Amino acid sequence: MLRIQAAQRAAMCACPGTGAPRLVCARPACGASARGGCRAVVAVSSEMLVLMLVVAATARLWAPVGASQLCRIRTVRTGKVFNVIQQVQGDVLYFQSGTRLIKHACDKNIALYLGKHVFLTRDNFESSLLPLAIPTSMTVGVPEVTSAHFANAFLLLVVNGKVYTYAYKEDVWQIATGIQHPVSHISGDNCCFVGNTFCTEINNSIFAYSRGEQVSQTTIYSSENGGISFTNFTFKNQAGLAGSLGGVFYFHSLSQIGLLLVNSGKGVFVYSEQPLDRNLGLAFNYDTTLDVFLCPGLRGFLVLWSEKTLLVSPNSGQLFQTVQVHKGSQVLSTSISKLNISIHSITASACLPYRYLLESSMPGHYSDEHTLAVLTKEDALYFGSLEFLSNSIIQLAEGSVWFPEAVLMFSGVGMLDILTPLPDAAFPTFDMQKCPINIQAILMGPGLQVKQCKIELLESRLESEMYTIDMNSKLNLSFTLIPRLGMSPIPLVMVSNPYSLGLQASIYEEADNTFDGNIVYKLDIDLKQQHHWGRASPNFTSSIKRPTISTLTVDIANREISCVDMKPLSMLISVGCDLEKKIVVQNKISACSKGILDPVELQKNYSYVIEKESYDSSYQGQRSDEDLVVQYSYKDLGCPRLVYYDTPWKPVIELWRKSDFQEIVSAEYVLLEVNGVFTYSYAMTAGSASCINQPQNWTSILETSSKKGPFSWNRENYISCRDSSSNLTALEWPDAQYQVLGGLTDNEIIFDQRNGFYVFHLSIVDPYYSYCQLETTFSIYVYGAYPRRAIPPEAAIVLLVSGLLLAVWLAYLVLHTAEGHRCQQCCASLCCCGCARARH
Repeated sequence: MLRIQAAQRAAMCACPGTGAPRLVCARPACGASARGGCRAVVAVSSEMLVLMLVVAATARLWAPVGASQLCRIRTVRTGKVFNVIQQVQGDVLYFQSGTRLIKHACDKNIALYLGKHVFLTRDNFESSLLPLAIPTSMTVGVPEVTSAHFANAFLLLVVNGKVYTYAYKEDVWQIATGIQHPVSHISGDNCCFVGNTFCTEINNSIFAYSRGEQVSQTTIYSSENGGISFTNFTFKNQAGLAGSLGGVFYFHSLSQIGLLLVNSGKGVFVYSEQPLDRNLGLAFNYDTTLDVFLCPGLRGFLVLWSEKTLLVSPNSGQLFQTVQVHKGSQVLSTSISKLNISIHSITASACLPYRYLLESSMPGHYSDEHTLAVLTKEDALYFGSLEFLSNSIIQLAEGSVWFPEAVLMFSGVGMLDILTPLPDAAFPTFDMQKCPINIQAILMGPGLQVKQCKIELLESRLESEMYTIDMNSKLNLSFTLIPRLGMSPIPLVMVSNPYSLGLQASIYEEADNTFDGNIVYKLDIDLKQQHHWGRASPNFTSSIKRPTISTLTVDIANREISCVDMKPLSMLISVGCDLEKKIVVQNKISACSKGILDPVELQKNYSYVIEKESYDSSYQGQRSDEDLVVQYSYKDLGCPRLVYYDTPWKPVIELWRKSDFQEIVSAEYVLLEVNGVFTYSYAMTAGSASCINQPQNWTSILETSSKKGPFSWNRENYISCRDSSSNLTALEWPDAQYQVLGGLTDNEIIFDQRNGFYVFHLSIVDPYYSYCQLETTFSIYVYGAYPRRAIPPEAAIVLLVSGLLLAVWLAYLVLHTAEGHRCQQCCASLCCCGCARARH
């Protein structure tokens, strides 16, 4: 079973039941007596002490009535105490539609404030800021921002109908290319696992569109390079969809592109891929324009909201739930729209992966966070959790918490800030007023009557990383659950993409309890591609050929809102290519080990000649005009494998993962000599291979593929000739060579009578073996073929027989005819004369 050590986490939090804030909880969660309790740790350097004194001397602290129950408001003026004068350069940006805050999903210190002014912070608003301005040279016209998104190290902004990229580290602005029509919004998502190819693809996938236009007539743009350039994108059956566009989103946790369709006061999500493309999501009321907020963490949670509406979807828009509103133990309403309140700002949070924090050297360690906060114009603050079974928020307090320019921002586990920019008459920079709120301390107070969290500990001894399940592979994960004494919480295990990823979970008690007598439970989860469980209908599952992504979440059913620092554990699972896999062609008998070739000579710029009648650089099997000199790469190919020419042959392929041997590959594959040598053939024909359609071959592949050469035939364009549902033509030439090896056939290579080198490119084409393009290049040396005769064997036989017949005829003439007798006498006399002369 795969087990990865869980990294120790520490977070700013408060211990449940006490309300007392603690600086550091050096364990997965506060109050977990099973692991020895919490220890307060304080370590302040001299530089930090000086900074604290400066901030304390310059901050203006007060506690307005009502706010004292939540926080002590402070004003950040850092940067002005050093008397540095800064000026705004360029056109100052602004946001017309209220106020918004967009946090960088992978860097807790970077955020964008949208309001009457736009502010970009790189220190979590811990300094005074100049309003963000776009260079006048960009000539944007009206500098109104309508949408924004963080993509890697870029900030994407839609300004006056155009998309701009701002590299904030280098302070460089650029306009995105490829967009021909005005757009109003952009959308994307973030994956924070550093160095992962799938995460890079997720971060680079961006949509740009104009919200409110008719879907059938609007132009949607997509980018695969993080918003630098865009191309036209056509949604599946877009021309046949009736209604206006509410947004286009890539739901990576579902491996679907979702389009929000608005028609007749109803909204519904339409999806792009099997099996969801056959049905629409659940319709919901769409009376006013709703903002769509993709919650960080790739769990599939969506929040749709406006001033009077708040909806949550736990599964990328397939189903929507209203948010239940509580005040203490009383349920005010099952929906926020039924109350006479107006939403001013919302925010949701998700954890930053521990591994990302380490590699980016960011301070602090976060436990999983899946929370929601709502600020209303009626001066009320609400807090809740994003859950799969139900969603609810509880009112924390009223009075002196709302300001027209205020936004909400989660700054840590259970820590919420109400942030408001304040202008300064003496400086062009703005101060930042912060109202930091310790959510857990408030929830533990007696006034809210919140139930105690049922669990002490929920953890996994696994590093936070993205796991991969290749085709025909599986993954085993283990979790530890410790409930409070007398409690029996029910674990909840979910995958965001059940059409692709299936699971089987089992829970059992450990032999040892904690020191306090709590029972320790182990939860084991087996994950495998849904196709291979054999439990789901083929109409339910997604296409097995298409790589997908899913999020695994382990939670507690009906988890109490007080479990602020005991959040669900989420892991990203890629059902796709395992990049640590590779194939190797076995080389047990080489030309060097048998003394035919010298490895020392092969490493000295060794070259060999391919005869002009044996190769074709265009891979068409035609004779060339001149011989080809090839430089042998010993570094890449090593010593060639040894093959006897008169024996049918095929390579033995090994599958390796990292440095571990996995198996001998039996999947279908193809070979092509990289230099165009064609002096070999295949043992089987289309008929003997039991094909029902005319099989593909290298000639047909090269004619239809944009790539020319060994890399053009792969698992993506391979079609089996035994597939009755394929688009291949019927079998018309059963005697044609069958050029696919492995799989169900015993096809082999037969070499012509030629000694020499062959360098083959091998590609696994079986689409059901692996999601990876498993390829390799190797060499062989064919020996044992006698040189070709100058005269063909048939001609030699005719000449030999003719010579024998001529000799017999001449003998007959000499022995049985008069002319032959005279010839004999003449020869005898000549012989006698010669002998007499010799005696004299």
